[in-house]
Amino acid sequence: MPQNMEISQQHEHGHEHEHIITDPNSINTPILPTRTTTTTTSRVKTRFTNLHWHGVKPIPLLFATITGLLIRFAVPKPAKVSTRAWTLLSIFVTTVAGLVLDPLPVGAWAFVCLTLSLITKTLSFEEGFSAMTNEVIWLIVVAFFFSRGFVKTGLGDRLAMYFIKWLGRKTVGLSYGLVLSEALISAAIPSTTARAGGVFSPVIKSVAVSNGSVAFDKKSAKKIGAYLAMSQLQCAGNSSALFLTAAAQNLLCLKLAEELGVKIASPWVFWLKTASVPAFVALLLTPLILYKLYPPELKDTPEAPALAAEKLKNMGPVTRNEWVMVGTMLLAVSLWVFGERIGVSSVVAAMLGLSLLLLLGVLDWNDCLNEKSAWDTLAWFAVLVGMASQLTNLGIVSWMSGCVANGLKSMNLSWPAAFGILQAAYFFVHYLFASQTGHVGALYSAFLAMNIASGVPGVLAALALAYNTNLFGALTHYSSGQAAVYYGAGYVDLPDVFKFGFLMALINAAIWTVVGGCWWKILGLY
Repeated sequence: MPQNMEISQQHEHGHEHEHIITDPNSINTPILPTRTTTTTTSRVKTRFTNLHWHGVKPIPLLFATITGLLIRFAVPKPAKVSTRAWTLLSIFVTTVAGLVLDPLPVGAWAFVCLTLSLITKTLSFEEGFSAMTNEVIWLIVVAFFFSRGFVKTGLGDRLAMYFIKWLGRKTVGLSYGLVLSEALISAAIPSTTARAGGVFSPVIKSVAVSNGSVAFDKKSAKKIGAYLAMSQLQCAGNSSALFLTAAAQNLLCLKLAEELGVKIASPWVFWLKTASVPAFVALLLTPLILYKLYPPELKDTPEAPALAAEKLKNMGPVTRNEWVMVGTMLLAVSLWVFGERIGVSSVVAAMLGLSLLLLLGVLDWNDCLNEKSAWDTLAWFAVLVGMASQLTNLGIVSWMSGCVANGLKSMNLSWPAAFGILQAAYFFVHYLFASQTGHVGALYSAFLAMNIASGVPGVLAALALAYNTNLFGALTHYSSGQAAVYYGAGYVDLPDVFKFGFLMALINAAIWTVVGGCWWKILGLY
């Protein structure tokens, strides 16, 4: 046994560490203090090792800034464009470049660029924040709160389980059950990302694991999980295009279209009527096409209905909060359809629904405060919409659209040919974007103006661009929030995301062009 014992107590004072040797018979009585000194080199090395940079990403910041500076100072300003308008364009391009390169989170970057526009006196404070009172943006924010209630009450899970119980004996039937359930609830959950992350990705994972298909396991992922995830991802865009309130960007598109003079009466009903036929055809064909091109190894899932029935049993009867959620959504949808006749706007209808959910305890205010995506959307949507609106007011959008339209006219293209070229360009440029709403804020107004200047009927151009905004959300793993969710689930390989994203984009384009074109002709859009 040792004659004494050392208890090391380190009290850091600058760079000194004290070691106290104590008497083994009385460990509370120190008898020999000693000191050791840490070298300056070690201390500096430790500090640099522990240094973590949490601010802006320097390289993306550099490229985004250079892009804007080149437009402002290197590109000659057109004679028809004012200096103020050209400066705002350079700031707007810097903002868009930041959305692509991601030097900061989207909301933070938008705020920085808005501040730049105020410091340079390109915009006044009132102009910079003018979109904060935009009804469409607040409708989007309230819709996010609705989606939280849908997930919190478990109503979304319950509906998905019923479809699996009814259609889930075959793998392709299981896919149809998931796809149709998303189409059904999409009007009530205006965030494809929320539907993916809060409802369908967890359901797909549960079903896949129960059938021996494990995420991040290449041997078993394609057994069933990869097909279900891919099918749901490729169908999500059509579900979002089906209802005006199925995705936040839909509302933004119509708002921007209105600023260019394209107004649609009874927008909720007209949107549904216009999108219904091509969207339903695409929803019915996509799972079957992928079943042939990206087949699951497991064709039959006899356990899925039993699994869904068991989960429904565990969930118990429909709860009070679920019934309240159903009633509130029916009220909101009814007002969205008929509200204009009684003087109730869409945003007021949504606010009424949210107020009922708060008053009846389905949601509490903390639920709303914790819905960070809603407040983030309010911030950066407002900045983008405000800038886009001022670009229109200052004549930039009309100048750009005129240049492109004149170029297309010089090629002696008919308006249908110009329409096809512009729609394709708008669609595939999304490879440069990591956000559908960012894409809309950056390019929708310009492309709509180009379409109109080329002779394309305004309503047709506005709706086609809006539908494409939903469809290109499955191009890549970064093209939308739902794409990130389904890829991140671990069942689909990255090369397959790009391969089938491009392939299904072409197939969707064919469906919407042929079926949609015929349907829109019947409706008189052109």
